[in-house]
Amino acid sequence: MAHTNTHPGEQAAADPIRLLDIRDTPLSVDEVFRAVGDAAAGGTALFVGTVRNHDGGADVDTLGYSCHPTAEAELRRIAEKVVAEYPVRALAAIHRVGDLEVGDLAVVVAVSCPHRGEAFEACRKLIDDLKHEVPIWKHQRFSDGTEEWVGAC
Repeated sequence: MAHTNTHPGEQAAADPIRLLDIRDTPLSVDEVFRAVGDAAAGGTALFVGTVRNHDGGADVDTLGYSCHPTAEAELRRIAEKVVAEYPVRALAAIHRVGDLEVGDLAVVVAVSCPHRGEAFEACRKLIDDLKHEVPIWKHQRFSDGTEEWVGAC
């Protein structure tokens, strides 16, 4: 039997954006994963960005994220672009703002699609575009007492 893409499950869902948020409370991988659950999805890709203990050769103690008031609208624009390019069944993205410690979750995104390849590609586009285009800034404080601002996540 030849494989065709005519089944409704092979198409993008009518309203695939399930969760978008920027919050000052701890993020949940489980919440994002549950948000992208879809019976027609054969592949779900999930990316978790955490605060690491180093950057540019220096030890990071803590960092803080802040965002422009347009950040949520930009996050929606990015999500809409991803669902327009891929057969997305469900998409979710949350980003943290405020003060974070090493190991804390900074961003969690997930995309489910009919097949794994599409899910990987759509998730990669979602996190890459979020990082480059959503106005979120990182203020890093290093062990040696220095600090720096970095654009986006």
